[in-house]
Amino acid sequence: MQIQIYQGNDIDLPHANVNVVIDVIRAFTVAHYAFLAGAEEILLANSVESALQIKQRNPDVLLAGEVNGLPIPDFELDNSPAQINKHNLMRKKIVQKTTNGVKAALNALQADEVYVTGFTNAKTTANHIKQKWKPVSSGKVNIIASHPTGEDDLACAHYMKSILEGSGRIHPEEVIQAILKASAAKKFFDPAKTAFNREDLDFCIKELNSPFVMKINQTKTIPTIERVFL
Repeated sequence: MQIQIYQGNDIDLPHANVNVVIDVIRAFTVAHYAFLAGAEEILLANSVESALQIKQRNPDVLLAGEVNGLPIPDFELDNSPAQINKHNLMRKKIVQKTTNGVKAALNALQADEVYVTGFTNAKTTANHIKQKWKPVSSGKVNIIASHPTGEDDLACAHYMKSILEGSGRIHPEEVIQAILKASAAKKFFDPAKTAFNREDLDFCIKELNSPFVMKINQTKTIPTIERVFL
């Protein structure tokens, strides 16, 4: 298995068997908790306008996301895993628009399979990819840390790579410390920045044993994250 790490949300990626896109703080941590709260699927929107257009055609969907980390007017949900965790999203369809994670995922569709994750589901996702693709001697995996300068996403990418390689050289606690010390985390510790919920980081650093991975269905008109149960 050939594994390559990339960083950024607008990269010209080489074709691979698998692309896995990471957004720890906070898009795909939010997606993970949305599924745990019962969400049926998550549609990926490349702009606020396209998300609102989807809502206009499908009034029952819920809009979730952020622009520059801040909640979006007319969106029912923001980009906070702590808040998402308080909602009953059973059988709800969500439209997600975020600055880095969603953008990176939409730019990573040119692979046989595309997965998304935060740290919460990173081990489960890596083990699933390893089991499915390691028997393919020429298998190629691109791991994309979606934030262009985010230490949190990059630390998670190296963690997943170590699992895929079977080295086990990176301990989860190392990733947790990298997340908490990341530049993207600083605003959550600043009491003056009330738009950022400190509790979100507690959700972002909690590794969960969920029975599913989050995979993008590339065949739909709108790329959609779906749960794949293991």
